[in-house]
Amino acid sequence: MQFPSQQQDLALATAIGKVFRRVVPLFVLMLICNQLNRSNIGYAETYLEADVGIGATAYGFGAGLFFIAYALFELPSNVLMERFGAKVWLTRIMVSWGLVSAATAFVSSPMMFYVLRFLLGAAEAGFFPAVIFYFTRWLPDSHRGRATALFVAGSSIAAAISGPLSGPLLSLDGVAGAHGWQWLFGAEGALSVVVGIGAFFFLDSKIADARWLSDSEKSALTNAISAEDAAKSTVDSGTGSRWRLLLQPKLLLFCWIYFAIQLSIYANTFWLPSIVRRIDGTNDITVGLLSSLPWICAVIAMYLAGRAGDRAGDRRPLLVIALLTAGVGTWLAAVVAPWPALVFLCLAAMGFKSASPLFWSIPQRSLSPRIVAPAIAVINSLGNLGGFVAPFGFGFIKDQTGTVTYGLHALAVASLLAAVSVLLLRQRSATGEAEKLASGS
Repeated sequence: MQFPSQQQDLALATAIGKVFRRVVPLFVLMLICNQLNRSNIGYAETYLEADVGIGATAYGFGAGLFFIAYALFELPSNVLMERFGAKVWLTRIMVSWGLVSAATAFVSSPMMFYVLRFLLGAAEAGFFPAVIFYFTRWLPDSHRGRATALFVAGSSIAAAISGPLSGPLLSLDGVAGAHGWQWLFGAEGALSVVVGIGAFFFLDSKIADARWLSDSEKSALTNAISAEDAAKSTVDSGTGSRWRLLLQPKLLLFCWIYFAIQLSIYANTFWLPSIVRRIDGTNDITVGLLSSLPWICAVIAMYLAGRAGDRAGDRRPLLVIALLTAGVGTWLAAVVAPWPALVFLCLAAMGFKSASPLFWSIPQRSLSPRIVAPAIAVINSLGNLGGFVAPFGFGFIKDQTGTVTYGLHALAVASLLAAVSVLLLRQRSATGEAEKLASGS
């Protein structure tokens, strides 16, 4: 015979398992498509320069414009997501970015490249924070770290497969009168549209709408999340309006740390193929295969870090270790020969990619429920400006010096400063309060 508390625990565990089997894999697939469309220009860079006249600085500027638009439209997108629901809004985001990405196949000038990259950023704005917020409404804190790690792993999976996928698409040069890079943009953009339409039929905006959960599972999941929200509210030291709470100094510190993480992620996303090309004897196929190695290592590291973070509860020590690993690996990659540099970039990728899911668990856990959605949007939009600074800065440095070595040094310093900044964070613990409220004591 099972007691009511045991039945509740069983229903909660079953519900969480269903979320991990149905929702998390879908979000991983969506993020893979997202990252393919966001970063495929890294493999098209040399061809865009040859066919369209887009040099290194112009390429870096265009790659970075994406993040300016992303920052401008991030918060409005999240406000609209709260109004229309995740089901409708995430589908809209994905279909629109797929169409814009596919349109990049027709770029014919640097200005057109700039416009399309800006529109791609506007189309994608709100996707990542919407998913992170979705987890806060569908999973208790004890499982969000692993879910976030699995989700963010989608970006590393995309980076790992983008090389092997891009090489064959680029090799279609001349087929049907199109360049290989046009096939690359067109095919990957179309994939996003198809997956986006399919996502509409799998997603639910609220737990109450999920037909694939039983009534007892819905109740257990809702109660667990509500108890955590109530606990956070009771220990929330902030007063005043929801928007005034967004001015907390801690929020600015979150933005800086995430900015530093994004610097490393997008510098490598857009310039890793260029770094790998320094290895003698490489071609489109081998560059793609070798460029996938750091991201494969990152996927493994992210999953292990996510599990360790869920067990530890306090993710800050692990985040410091991840950022130090990123900084040391990047610095070593800048001072050694090309082959060893690839090995150290694998180490760096394990650090900065693991840092991302570890980081997101901290604001989810420590910020008031009243501001979680807009706060995530603010952190993501301002932090993602690192995606503008990194590719543009690397392009400028390469044009001026002929190498990206100095850019790698700057990334290493940013990662080390971010590690120090994490030590300034103070994370409250609402877990004990949540358990008390859930048990009614």
